[in-house]
Amino acid sequence: MKIAIVGAGAMGGLFGARLALAGQDVSFVEASETTIEVISRQGLRLETPDVQESVWVPISRAHQVTGHFDLLVIFTKGFHTAAAIESVRHLVGPQTWALSVQNGLGNAELIARVVPAERIIVGMTNLPADLVAPGVVHSHGEGHINIWAGNGKDSPTVHEIAANFSQAGLPCEADPQVQVSIWEKVAFNAALNSVCAVTRRTVGAIGHAEEGRQVTSRIVSETVAVAQAAGVDADQRRVIAAVDYAFRHHQQHKPSMLQDVEAGRKTEIDFINGAVVERGKRLGVATPVLEMLFSLVKLSEG
Repeated sequence: MKIAIVGAGAMGGLFGARLALAGQDVSFVEASETTIEVISRQGLRLETPDVQESVWVPISRAHQVTGHFDLLVIFTKGFHTAAAIESVRHLVGPQTWALSVQNGLGNAELIARVVPAERIIVGMTNLPADLVAPGVVHSHGEGHINIWAGNGKDSPTVHEIAANFSQAGLPCEADPQVQVSIWEKVAFNAALNSVCAVTRRTVGAIGHAEEGRQVTSRIVSETVAVAQAAGVDADQRRVIAAVDYAFRHHQQHKPSMLQDVEAGRKTEIDFINGAVVERGKRLGVATPVLEMLFSLVKLSEG
């Protein structure tokens, strides 16, 4: 497949390098001149338990890329999605599909401004990836990807993409229940990201405090209630178990939202807590704790 990876950060770098090593026709579309310069000069350095090498993948700004692609994989932060998909409008042909495994809710609707809704795939991944430096990605640990067409219909293309990803060492399943995985990850992120960002404390520090466990549990409960009102059978116990696991095994971890707040960067709070609050209002589900954490993170952004 001819694949454009839009955003050569941690996750985009992992996917792009793996797919290129597997023989797929991959290009990076990137906005950062520093990242473009580094990867153009020395390749993308990928370090995983089974791969330690520099991978040569073409990388350019969007306007420098030409031709139509079979698949666009969007890996930007949610607040960049609208601009990113608009920047690659000229790469979308009559058979082009787009995939989003981004955090949060609402990215598919933004992508649909450029790619027809029937050719948009949504998904969730928990594969670990860290951007150590521009053009240097480390991925240590296991994870998987779940994808399905955003309109809920089965499609041979979804199965083909899942097979190509799996062959490249990116374990991927075509999963008609993908919305459950998406919403459960949103609940997990809404709890840990927002609480860590507001308190400026690590995952372990939140888990050690009874108040921290109470607040994260309320956030998970509210998010799952909204998911169920939206017709998605998310499982509160499964999310709480994942949060508890993080409390015990990722004690020193600083979620990306905390890192963003500390660095004075914009966060993805609008696409996580904010998106759940918005849907809750639409569906008549109260989300007071989610809404409070949303407001506090917005204040922390400055």
